[in-house]
Amino acid sequence: MTASLDSLHTEINRIQPDRRYGRVVAVQGLLVEVAGAEHSLSVGSRVVIDARDGRRVDCEVIGFGEGRSLVMPFTGLDGVGIGCKAYVGDTEPAAHPSSAWLGRVVNAFGEPVDGKGPLLQGSSPALLRARPPAAHERQRVGGKLDLGVRALNSFVSCCAGQRMGIFAGSGVGKSVLMSMLARYTKADVSVIGLIGERGREVQEFIEDDLGEEGLKRSVVVVATSDESALMRRQAAWLTLTLSEFFRDRGKQVLCLMDSITRFAMAQREIGLAGGEPPTTKGYTPTVFTELPKLLERAGPGPKGTGAITGLFTVLVEGDDHNEPVADAVRGILDGHIVMERAIAERGRYPAINVLKSVSRTMPGCNSDEENNLVREARASLAAYVDMEEMIRLGAYRQGADPLVDRAIQLMPRLEAFLNQRKDEQTMLADGYQQLAEILAS
Repeated sequence: MTASLDSLHTEINRIQPDRRYGRVVAVQGLLVEVAGAEHSLSVGSRVVIDARDGRRVDCEVIGFGEGRSLVMPFTGLDGVGIGCKAYVGDTEPAAHPSSAWLGRVVNAFGEPVDGKGPLLQGSSPALLRARPPAAHERQRVGGKLDLGVRALNSFVSCCAGQRMGIFAGSGVGKSVLMSMLARYTKADVSVIGLIGERGREVQEFIEDDLGEEGLKRSVVVVATSDESALMRRQAAWLTLTLSEFFRDRGKQVLCLMDSITRFAMAQREIGLAGGEPPTTKGYTPTVFTELPKLLERAGPGPKGTGAITGLFTVLVEGDDHNEPVADAVRGILDGHIVMERAIAERGRYPAINVLKSVSRTMPGCNSDEENNLVREARASLAAYVDMEEMIRLGAYRQGADPLVDRAIQLMPRLEAFLNQRKDEQTMLADGYQQLAEILAS
């Protein structure tokens, strides 16, 4: 009862004492021009348009021109026409999360979409576009984090507070790997952002991949592919805002986002609508400005708080791992996990190329014994890959190179080690033990 009263009190305090408004003077595509309220608005401010069919259309200011405010809608513009009132909303959009959000599925506005009733609102606002902690205030990354996936635990070790990218083309298994990480990673709280996802996959992910136990310690933020660019971008911001909320309460937070590429595409749509020039492969300059602002919010928090371990998927267009978004994200994050179609076509899942994957906290977080195991295993894998065509053609002769001979002997067991079923979990210590047994054979 007390929590409900506090939530009601928060909602009452958010009511504005007076309302200022302008009027719609032009509509072009998804861009609406509003006159008469420009002195009360700034970029990022909210505007609510009263449509002629009685709907309220939430919008955001994305720029100004010729004495008018340029706004984009979060939903469709049906019913909006010349002369419609456009009310001034929040100048700094914020959410009001609370611990009661755990176990819930919300949209980009923080509204429940799981049919479980209203959400209790927290008393303190959390800005959607919060700034990352200052560099000198951050703690260092913590100890190794158990991800439950052998290939990652052993070859691409991740620490608490680290930020990693999962780079793959479409249909290679990013979403399946993300579901394994959501279920098996040892964290206090998981915040999962499904940005631009297929609508049919959301329920499958929640029920089959995350499961009832996983959902209890998670908040899922959803913006499907049919929603507007503003909704997809805001869903990404809300994912980090909720992660920061739990981090500031001392929790170790796992932040999963699928995908950063769709966030970049949403920002491109917004930039093009606002008149920005398309530059690198059609992406606007603000895309590469917004990416670090979003990704830097993850990581270790200030002293006395927890940490946000971020795992972000990147959809590489045409399997080109050097396309602009992938290249920019790789330079911001603390490591990258590369998934390849050729490995998936061989039937090995997760289709991780451990030779091309890098964790910037390795080898510092490993013991000398663990580093030696990984180094030996990588050397065998690299030797086999270098001679793979000759081996398949029968052109390689046994005894020509002891390292290649050893790689041929170990390869079947290393392939089996890297292969892992979706419903199979391997603990951190068990992975190194299995790898040691393979190398000792």
